[in-house]
Amino acid sequence: MTELVFFERWLHFLAGIVWIGLLYYFNFVQVPAIAAAAADKEGPGPAAIGKYVAPRALLWFRWAAVVTWIAGAGLLNKNFVAAFTFQDGFENIGMGAWLGTIMLFNVWVLIWPNQKKVLGIVQASADDIAKAKRVALLASRTNTMLSIPMLFFMASHSHGVF
Repeated sequence: MTELVFFERWLHFLAGIVWIGLLYYFNFVQVPAIAAAAADKEGPGPAAIGKYVAPRALLWFRWAAVVTWIAGAGLLNKNFVAAFTFQDGFENIGMGAWLGTIMLFNVWVLIWPNQKKVLGIVQASADDIAKAKRVALLASRTNTMLSIPMLFFMASHSHGVF
């Protein structure tokens, strides 16, 4: 294994941990915490999370997604087309790559633009913010569900499953 492949593999692995870790954080920690903070009439409310935590977490989240995808594409190298067209021997990694690509799309096209409305980074009406919350939540929950088979297919390529 060349040094470049070694570096790409570790970059893919570490960025993937950040990406999926933050995905799980948003779905299992932050969303319920915001709901609890909004319901707590005596507490500080969800504003601190929305102002200080969410923008920073979303920055790491969206760029970890890009780095994960680019490093993964680099690892596929000359097998990129074989993986994405499910050629013999590349079905598992191809399925993982497609799921990761769909998840990357969701991050940049559905989650991030809508979170900018929710967080007040871009101006939006109350109706637009309500719709943006729903779209971002559904896309994030979809990514959480897709992450399970995506991780399975990524690992199965190297570890001989199927």
